[in-house]
Order: sequence, then structure tokens, then C-alpha cells
Amino acid sequence: MQQQREPSASESYFWPSVWAIGLHVLVFGMLFVSFAMTPELPPAKPIVQATLYQLKSKSRATTQTNQKIAGEAQKSAARQTEVEQMEQKKVEQEAIKAAEQKKEEAAQKAEEAKKADESKKAAEAKKADEAKKADEAKKTAEAKKAEEKQLADIAKKKAEEEAKKAAEEEAKKAAAEEAKKKIVEDAKKKAAEDAKKKAEAEEAKKKVAEEAKKKAAADAAKKKSQDAARKSAEDKKAQALADLLSDTPQRQQALADEQGDEVAGSFDDLIRARAAEGWARPPSARKGMTVVLQIGMLPDGTVTSVSVAKSSGDGPFDASAVAAVKNIGRLTEMQGMKPSDFAPYRSFKMTFTPEDLAL
Repeated sequence: MQQQREPSASESYFWPSVWAIGLHVLVFGMLFVSFAMTPELPPAKPIVQATLYQLKSKSRATTQTNQKIAGEAQKSAARQTEVEQMEQKKVEQEAIKAAEQKKEEAAQKAEEAKKADESKKAAEAKKADEAKKADEAKKTAEAKKAEEKQLADIAKKKAEEEAKKAAEEEAKKAAAEEAKKKIVEDAKKKAAEDAKKKAEAEEAKKKVAEEAKKKAAADAAKKKSQDAARKSAEDKKAQALADLLSDTPQRQQALADEQGDEVAGSFDDLIRARAAEGWARPPSARKGMTVVLQIGMLPDGTVTSVSVAKSSGDGPFDASAVAAVKNIGRLTEMQGMKPSDFAPYRSFKMTFTPEDLAL
């Protein structure tokens, strides 16, 4: 409903002023008409005035009679005048009364018009008030509707947040369960791996013990073999020297050449045997590996230099072979060799394999 505009002060007094002016004009017009339409009054009768003349010739009785008649006439004229005056006053009073009645009627009409105007204004004010109330009710309804919508939006947002929070909590719970499950599985896996490692360690320990036992047996056998080889070499050398001293020069030369080759082979075996005694087997050493070492010696059998001439492809094994030869230090068995026999050992190459060093 469209809101009506409140009338201004000038507009509020305009129509009452018009009605008042119109009412006054109507009252004056009615008075004018009433005076115009007032009937003409009959002309006033002349007042009889009697003049008494005393006739000297008349008698006393006549005089008295005349005086009485004149007095009666005078009284009658006075009464007539009084009646006429009363009628005139009555007519005037009726005219005044009619004018007052017309005035009252005009005032009544003006009052009725005023009441009608006030009733109209009251109706208009009531209509405006109803329009205002309707507009306020509409605004209240719209505000209530907006508030309800806002509350619904807040409730919806709160529900969404709670649902999101519940989903996050559920996701966290699921992640925690998954993490817990993973921890249990990892623990089981770790326990299994630890058990496996422990078993492998036990197996490795057992294997190491067995290998140590085998190595000890092998070392004992190796030492025994080395001792036998050393004794055999020494016996051969002593025999060769005895043969050289006992035979003829030709026989001695032939035996020297033959024994020189045998002595050279024996020294190679001796170097390998002594290197095997000080060799520490690296874990990477495998059968089939071959390393060629360049060895330098002095005539008294001291090892002066050891280097890798050709690598086996495994650094730890090459280094262990070099260290084993350096650990020989000095071969006293080479002392007293002829320069011609020692010349090949001043700087020579020797091949080593894990089998050679594990004698």
C-alpha cells in the first residue's frame, strides 16, 4: 500500500477557512432574503387627539360630558397605540427570531459541515494511519522475513560447519586408525625383520665361527705345509750346494743352472707362502680374482716396494695383496744368492689370487 503524504499546515487550514467564509456569506444572504421577504405591516392608525374647548355658552354638565368623552377617546387612542406598538414589537421579535433561527440553522449547517469536514479528515487520517500501519506491518513482515532468512542462513552455515567439522574429525579418526594400523604393521614388520636379522646374525655368527674354525684348521695345515715346503727347499738348497761342491766344474755348472731354476721357483713359492701368512681376507674376495703386483727387493731379501701392476677390479682385494707382500719385510733365505740369480728379483712382477694367499 502506498504511503500517503502528511498535509502541511497551510493545507490543513485552507479548507476550514473556505468553509467559514462560505458559511458567513450564506448567513448574510439568508438575513438579506429574510428582510426582503418580510411582509409589509399595515399603516399605523392615526392617533386621535381630542382638544377640549370649553364653551362658555355650554352648561357644566355638557362640559363634563365632553370632557369624559374626550378622556375616553384619549384612552382608546392610547390603547390602540399600545396595541399597534405591541404588534410592531411582536413582528420585530418574530423577524429577529426568524433571523436568529436562520442564523442557528446556518450555524448548525456550518457545524454539520465542520463535523463532515472533521469526519472526512478523521477518515482520511484513519485511512493514512491504516496505510501507515499497513506499511509498517509490511516493513515488519519484510524485516521478520529477512531476520528469518538470516537465521536460516546462519543455521545452514552452522550445520555446514558442523558437518565439515564432523567430516574432518572422521577423517582425522580414520587417519589416526590408519596410522595406528600402519604402526602396528610396521612394528610387526620390524619385529619380523629383527627376527630375520637376528637369525641371519646367528647364522652369520655360526658361519663365521665355522669359517674361523676352518681357517684355523687351514692355517694349521698351511703352516704345516709351509714348514714342509721351507724344509724341503732348504734341503734342496743344501743338496744343491753339496752337489756343486762335490762334482766337477762341468757338473757343478750344469747342476747350478738346473738348481737355479728350481731355486727361483722355490723363492716364488716362498714369497707366496710368506705373503699368505700376513694376509687379511677382505669380504669381497672371491675365487677367480687375479692381481699382478710389481715388487722391488734388495740382495739381502728386504722388500722395498710393492705396487699394483694390474688390478683385479676389486680395490679391497688389491690392497690386501699389497699389504700382505709388504708384511713379509725381509726374506733371509735370499741372502748369499749369486748376483745372476738375484737379478730377476730386484724388480719383478708376481700374480696373486685368493687361492694363492689362502694356502
